[in-house]
Amino acid sequence: MRQIGWIAGTAAAVLVAAGAVTYAVADGDDTTATPTADSADAGFARDMAVHHQQAVEMSFIVRDRTQDEDVRRLAFDIAQTQANQRGMLLGWLDLWELPKVSSDPPMTWMDMGGMADGKDGALMPGMATNTELDKLRKLSGKQAEILYLQLMTEHHKGGIHMAEGCVARCTVKVEKDIAQGMVNAQESEIELMTGMLKERGAKPRG
Repeated sequence: MRQIGWIAGTAAAVLVAAGAVTYAVADGDDTTATPTADSADAGFARDMAVHHQQAVEMSFIVRDRTQDEDVRRLAFDIAQTQANQRGMLLGWLDLWELPKVSSDPPMTWMDMGGMADGKDGALMPGMATNTELDKLRKLSGKQAEILYLQLMTEHHKGGIHMAEGCVARCTVKVEKDIAQGMVNAQESEIELMTGMLKERGAKPRG
């Protein structure tokens, strides 16, 4: 699939920009005041780091459950991109000297602290449950591919919702820009995954 290569290139560009952003924040190039622990900037960084970690986990699971090169390549791209973005988000919290965990429920920074009850490990919108992850670990081949693509599509939709929240609420311009980049990249991947599901006689859930 040539489109996977295009998305990989886009992801690489986002990562290069992310590295530049981290250095910009560190050097004080952004004129915005340092965010507080209860700010949208800090809340997004904390929550998206957790959200990204599950995407990385799912991608490594499916990599070992299928030999399909398109799915394995997509999973690698997602894992690489989101692992690097996660490091950037946590790095910002370090630069701002803010805690990486909060006593507030996830999504509080979006005034949605009660939206996800955290039941069975689904802490935020789009996150897979522990039961779903266990099922993915037990499947193989086409069945594993379909479940991964369905779970990751839902995961991306939740991630886009959160990133759009940062675009609207965060105050650090470079963080808002990266959040918009996440929206753009994940919307493209959703389109790609929808096509991959169709090729396998399946479709997104819900």
